[in-house]
Amino acid sequence: MAARDELVAAVADRYARGDRGERGRILDEFAAVTGYHRKHAMRLLRSGQVNRRRGPRPGRRIYDEAVREALIVVWEASDRICGKRLRPLLPILVEAMERHGHVQLAPEVRARLLAMSAATIDRALRDVRRQAGTATRRRSAPSAAIRRSVPVRTFDGWDDPPPGFVEADPVARGSFVQTLVLTDIATGWTECAPLLVREQRLLTEVLGELRKLLPFALLGLDTDNDSVFMNETVRDYCQQVGIEFTRCRPYRKNDQAWVEQKNGAVVRRAIGYRRFEGLEAAAALARLYAAMRLFVNFFQPSFKLASKARDGAVVRKRYHLPATPCQRLLADPRTNEDVRHRVNELRATLDPVRLLQQIRAAQQQLVDIADKPVLGETAKPALPTLEEFLSGLRTAWREGEVRPTSVARAKPKRSRRRPDPFAAVTVELRGWFEAEPWHTSRELLERLQAPCPGVYPDGQLRTLQRRLKEWRREAAHQMVFGATTADPGFAHGDGKRSLLSNGANDCFSNCEGGAKSPVDLPLRLDDAAASPTTPQGQHQ
Repeated sequence: MAARDELVAAVADRYARGDRGERGRILDEFAAVTGYHRKHAMRLLRSGQVNRRRGPRPGRRIYDEAVREALIVVWEASDRICGKRLRPLLPILVEAMERHGHVQLAPEVRARLLAMSAATIDRALRDVRRQAGTATRRRSAPSAAIRRSVPVRTFDGWDDPPPGFVEADPVARGSFVQTLVLTDIATGWTECAPLLVREQRLLTEVLGELRKLLPFALLGLDTDNDSVFMNETVRDYCQQVGIEFTRCRPYRKNDQAWVEQKNGAVVRRAIGYRRFEGLEAAAALARLYAAMRLFVNFFQPSFKLASKARDGAVVRKRYHLPATPCQRLLADPRTNEDVRHRVNELRATLDPVRLLQQIRAAQQQLVDIADKPVLGETAKPALPTLEEFLSGLRTAWREGEVRPTSVARAKPKRSRRRPDPFAAVTVELRGWFEAEPWHTSRELLERLQAPCPGVYPDGQLRTLQRRLKEWRREAAHQMVFGATTADPGFAHGDGKRSLLSNGANDCFSNCEGGAKSPVDLPLRLDDAAASPTTPQGQHQ
């Protein structure tokens, strides 16, 4: 490349002074020598220098560090959603945070932040994201008569229903506090409520409370074939209040794809996989869902499938632009003006950062309840104030996972479960090891078996191997990092000493003459073979 650069510098001046015919001959010779394309060679000779581009293109970076810092804060306030979902949320979230005084962006920073595309958002957050890192019990089948009275609706049988037709499913089955999840088909509006026990009358009462929270009337209820739904109590309740009651096909979870998706994206993402039981846990879950329903439905965009086409083995899916359930509800022409007015009034009062702080506080309370120690109480972490929570959004990505319910419970260190078979002879074994450390575990076990036949069977060899491994590790650590003399660089005798020696080898002296034995301590699990530096006379 250097020779080509010199050739360009030498020929460019002559090319500029020549006439049309001479420039053509120079161009032909230059292209033949360098191998450049004729058009590229023409541009080089006109400019007189090689246009070699290195690094990012100049003038293309329009999002500076201030825009990136603002993006990190907004991304944290959105609960770390992806760029495709964050892009349509930016105007709503920035306006809400500015209205409540959480951020004050300069006009140019705000304009650039709102102009960012989804791909640019993902690229700007790439390093931040990188650093931030069952079997169910079979239940008895419901009554066949109840199932026959409830019509079946499959996944493709909705035919674009109006807002009000929901799918329902309980999460975290078993004898623990469960969550009843309702998901609207048209808008994706999601409501959650804790179920203290799996009881049909309690479920109808909880369903009645959720109907009061929904911004629209509940028109249809589609459930699976769980016995908590397939009973006369729930069926008669739906008939009395005018709710169309349907069910999916048995063992066809895809018939309830909308609510099954929310089970993972909303419920499991918020509460994790811990098991909660008791009134205290149910009350904490109720506080969590009270804040989460507003945050999810007003500030969490989601995708909605628009079309799906199969071409052989390939399935091509098309999605609508990401939008929040609130946006879909307001954009639906079938939504009446009273519902629009109430939703707009509620949205104007919501603070997304305060809601996220309340969610984090409730998640920490749930973790404290689920991981409560059996004996004694440990100090619980202090919950941050709204100002502290807002200031932490800028650097929260450095701490990794921030949801308390997503952090696995610390497991206690496993201790010995069986009695130590060498408890009575540990001191004797340690003495043999310190006197002759080159002996293997098999040799020490045979030495124990000689005076006490039948007491130490061969099956205990593995236990003794682990014991010797620990002793050898301790001895090696003492040889390298053990206590040193006043002058650690030299020995007491001849005034010279290896820099790696520190006096710990004195415990391996020959008992007769005091001379050191060239002994090494292999740090291996299998010590069947002696070290190459072990004296041959020491083997039995």
